[in-house]
Amino acid sequence: MLLLAAGARAQEKPAQDLTSQYRETADKLIDAALADREGYERLAYLCYRIGNRLSGSPALDRAIAWSAEQMKAAGLSNVRIIPVKVPHWVRGDESARMVAPLDKPLHMLGLGMSVGTPPEGITAEVVAVSDFSELDKLGADKVRGRIVLYNEVYQGYWPTVNYRRTGASRAAALGAAAVLVRSVTPLAMQIPHTGEMRYDDAQPRIPAAAVSPEDAMMMAALTASGVTVKVHLRMSAHLEPDADSGDVVGELPGKEHPEEVVVIGGHIDSWDVGQGAQDDGASIIACLQAVALMKKLGLEPRRTIRVAFWVNEENGGRGGEAYRAWIGDRIRNQVAAIEMDGGAESPVGFGAAVDKASADLLRQIGRLLERVGAGDISGGGGGADIEPLMRDGVPGLAERTVGTHYFDWHHTEADTFDKVNPDDFRKNMAALAVMSYVLADMPGRLTASGATGQ
Repeated sequence: MLLLAAGARAQEKPAQDLTSQYRETADKLIDAALADREGYERLAYLCYRIGNRLSGSPALDRAIAWSAEQMKAAGLSNVRIIPVKVPHWVRGDESARMVAPLDKPLHMLGLGMSVGTPPEGITAEVVAVSDFSELDKLGADKVRGRIVLYNEVYQGYWPTVNYRRTGASRAAALGAAAVLVRSVTPLAMQIPHTGEMRYDDAQPRIPAAAVSPEDAMMMAALTASGVTVKVHLRMSAHLEPDADSGDVVGELPGKEHPEEVVVIGGHIDSWDVGQGAQDDGASIIACLQAVALMKKLGLEPRRTIRVAFWVNEENGGRGGEAYRAWIGDRIRNQVAAIEMDGGAESPVGFGAAVDKASADLLRQIGRLLERVGAGDISGGGGGADIEPLMRDGVPGLAERTVGTHYFDWHHTEADTFDKVNPDDFRKNMAALAVMSYVLADMPGRLTASGATGQ
């Protein structure tokens, strides 16, 4: 691992009163963010005029070209598109229908990267389990040739998402014909949630789809009472050859150390449902507008602030890896990476994967953000797109919000522009602007947690 604290300027001792030093500048940025209208208008265009942006889609191509134009219009320098080859998964036509004990359409969405069914579909009996241990107890005799339904209770996103990600291969190992997964959400509103699933190459690839919580609970209750449930599943999902795409980046150059970079961004791609508003359109536009405000105010940090719209976060992560490859040996000059990928509800602060001394400095910056409620500094920063940077010692931060409704809308038709509250959006913009500016301008640098020298 490359440890950035070993660099010459990394050893400089940061100012110990960042709150006082940057109070005036922070207030200017916050005032400008709270009064801004341009960012919200940009987000409206992205959502209403371009829409959802799955990797490999024409809509994503349009979004990438438009984003580069917007960065240039905002006055950013060195705007470019870093080439990335991305997977091109096509959903196609799909449906699920319960055919016994009654005839009823199910609310479903195929899971991203799933294979399809035969053209005529699959009709099979459903076996319902609440977790992997129940599946294993059933054994191959009771699973073979059937559709496994995971009726897992939502226990928070990360504990629950494994059923979506790995459930198909776990069931295929026992001979299942397909899987249905209860949508990973706390909200039951007959809305299915899609998302990426992953196959184990050692197991057969079987079709996988999400169903609404209500449909999952209904089928599980019927099977628990001894009623035979049968479902007809039809999916034409398939993979096309990899498509040409790209990360979009632009910069506010540093006045003293332009080679040193604070990168700030989110992912430009989305799933092929809804408008990709909260996930992750609001984030990328808030990051762009945060830096656009610095340009408007004539602020010039010591180091460069780079805005990055990473591609293919949803079903491959190739954008983050391509960005790391593009950085190459310049990794030592990556001062910090800030990712926003949790929606744009009211901000609360930042998670940060840094050492204790750096966390103390971040708390000083956090005090500058108390007026917009974003002053909390906690551990565990990072994100899928900046993980390749963090592996090589770059301090990673994640902008965090209250997250009250994020997983109600996540990966659904309901992830639309109207869900983004303009006041909350502007507060996020303010938090991103202040944090990225101070990190780019303060005398010293953060140190990643665990960094002890080269």
